[in-house]
Amino acid sequence: MKQGFEWKLKDVLMVGINGVLFSILYLGMVYLGTFLTGIMTPFGLGAAGYEPIFGIWFMAGIFTVYVIQKPGVGLVAEMLAALLEVLMGNMFGPTVFITGMVQGLGAELGFAIFRYKKYDMRSVLCSSVFCTVLSFLWNTWNSQYYLLEGRIIAIMVVIRLISAVIFGGIGSKLLADGLARAGVLKGYALGQNRGLDLDGDEA
Repeated sequence: MKQGFEWKLKDVLMVGINGVLFSILYLGMVYLGTFLTGIMTPFGLGAAGYEPIFGIWFMAGIFTVYVIQKPGVGLVAEMLAALLEVLMGNMFGPTVFITGMVQGLGAELGFAIFRYKKYDMRSVLCSSVFCTVLSFLWNTWNSQYYLLEGRIIAIMVVIRLISAVIFGGIGSKLLADGLARAGVLKGYALGQNRGLDLDGDEA
């Protein structure tokens, strides 16, 4: 039976838990990105220091939509993770909240183009692409990427897309599928017996 799109208490709890857990991961990635920037700066690629791990910042939204399979849950999860990240001391300040909103919209779009009827590798990869495009457009304006050399911008886009596919797309799906197989997600669409092939597409 097709589940409705209305939110239930368990959905609110899952979004909240994901927001908290991913906010901690996200904050840790800020410091890792700073470290990578330091390493890459002598090679003239300091601006791309965060790009290899950028896809990790897309995981809250993509993971949450893939698990709960309802519109809006990914957007809220990303925004909550971003808000908590700021409150815990993210050095980039309140603009991170806007970044979370942009990334959440990207996560939603990957499923929205399938009218929230497909929850498979195609939809999570589409989400990864949308997250990449929207976040890079936002960063181009907010962080003035347009001042960089064209070569650097191209490198950043390619690395971010690869990171998005690996972490945001494939990583989120593998994590969620693993939890579903372990029985942790029985109360959610992904973990229920809805004809889902956890190794591929919906049957």
